[in-house]
Amino acid sequence: MLETFLINILFLILPVLLVVIFFDSYQNKFLSLYITFFSSISMILCMIYPFKLEIGFIVDLRYVPFILVALYGGYKRVFPMYVILNIYRLLIGGEGLLQSFVFSTVIFIAVPMLSKKFTGYNTNKRMMTGVTVALMTMLFYLLTLLSFFDELTKEYWTLAFYALTTHAIVIGLNLSMIEKIISNFNKRENFLRAERLHVMSELSASVSHEIRNPLTVTNGFLQLLKVSKTINPEDKVYIEFALKELVRAETILNDYLAFAKPQSVHMVHSNLKEEMEYVKNVLMPYAKLNNVEIVYQFSNSLMKKYDQNQMKQCLINLLKNAIEAMKEEGGTLSIRVFEQKKNIVICVKDEGIGMSKEEVLQLGKPYYSTKTEGTGLGMLMVFGTISKLKGKIDVQSKKSEGTTFTIKIPT
Repeated sequence: MLETFLINILFLILPVLLVVIFFDSYQNKFLSLYITFFSSISMILCMIYPFKLEIGFIVDLRYVPFILVALYGGYKRVFPMYVILNIYRLLIGGEGLLQSFVFSTVIFIAVPMLSKKFTGYNTNKRMMTGVTVALMTMLFYLLTLLSFFDELTKEYWTLAFYALTTHAIVIGLNLSMIEKIISNFNKRENFLRAERLHVMSELSASVSHEIRNPLTVTNGFLQLLKVSKTINPEDKVYIEFALKELVRAETILNDYLAFAKPQSVHMVHSNLKEEMEYVKNVLMPYAKLNNVEIVYQFSNSLMKKYDQNQMKQCLINLLKNAIEAMKEEGGTLSIRVFEQKKNIVICVKDEGIGMSKEEVLQLGKPYYSTKTEGTGLGMLMVFGTISKLKGKIDVQSKKSEGTTFTIKIPT
């Protein structure tokens, strides 16, 4: 029994270990496919090497990988496993085939319904939920076995004990490993983002001043040429283009300068109300110009220490992007600031063009932008500013349906 248990443990942790070896972030497009594929193999191996109890029953751990994929991946990821499980069970044949199909169908319908809430929980709550779901699944399985017993004998309670304890231990072990991998992925992403911000700060501090001076001089001479009476209209067109490019260059330079500003000059201890009001008033004309209606709600009393200038620029970048996402057809920009436990929550929701999952994963990287002429530095500053406050940014978006940014800042 112990030997079979240890072999099954190896089958179940193998996909988790391979993730650590071959993947270093969430952004690999083959990660979900890989997890589903190897979890299916793990499930089949558990069915090939089951626990053969002395009372005549055979118990296996096939539903451990099934439950894990259902909780983390939902219906889309667990459906192939549901099909594979029932096909292989059909090939095995024997008594209990119908009960197995009914049981797997119920689990397939019920467990993935928890996926959306499950992924939103913190680590401890996910651990508790996963173990609870495994225990409830086994209780349901034990109820289906009652038809094989005329009465609740010692053998039945022995089977119940082994089934419940084994599944609780094994799924707890797998959950702890998965959560550790998720934590390591997040730490790595935060480290890389911090490194990018450090590089941007070093670069901007060293070159921004030197670049701005020649830009200012060039702009001045071009302005003089533009009003000169000796320049013909055709040449003035080229001057207009040059001036526009200088404006764009200065905009990029301003984005760089945002990273070079000192952090301690404008520190305040506030609840964000002043900054939100300022940003809303500044962007109101721009929103009207693009047929965007701003709906604003503020109900936060929690206080936080932060750099006021950087927070204003962070909010301007975020809201300006939301407005520009709706500039073609207009829409409603919803801004809510409220408190949730000990967190300040900023929720910004637009009805714009939206983004794909791949685009969402790229947000916050230098020079990545969904806009044709964007530099990506604006969103980099948003992520950098919130990261310095030990906050988290959650982005939910769908193409043609809009985007929702949820920022949580601990106090």
